[in-house]
Amino acid sequence: MKEKIEFKYSLEILASVAAVGGAVTVLFTFIIGKHYIIPTIHLTNTILIAHLAYFGFQDKRWAKYVLFWIATVISMHMFMGLFVAQVPREIFGNAFLPIYGTVCVIFGALAWKYVAFNCLFRHLPNVSQNAQQRL
Repeated sequence: MKEKIEFKYSLEILASVAAVGGAVTVLFTFIIGKHYIIPTIHLTNTILIAHLAYFGFQDKRWAKYVLFWIATVISMHMFMGLFVAQVPREIFGNAFLPIYGTVCVIFGALAWKYVAFNCLFRHLPNVSQNAQQRL
């Protein structure tokens, strides 16, 4: 069995955590909140994220591309939020910049390294063996 806890599967691990969190949220709103329509929408998103993680763990390139672009969009979203977001700035106060900046840098670095480890674009060299030895 292949080792799944490595940097090559970093976005799959995050997607799995998000899917588990989504499943818990859906159960919470079904059982405690007694809501039935809104959790169904969350359940759809949870199923899609879980399938992306599942097929990413199976090294399906289409799932890896989708996970890469999701991480890239999250990073860009957080970067733009550093300049224009008003409500999160009010909620987090002085912690806004460290929180948003950290999430932006983490998702940007994960997306950048994820491309290199999984050789998603042909013009980039295959660094997975060399990079794993350095980690």
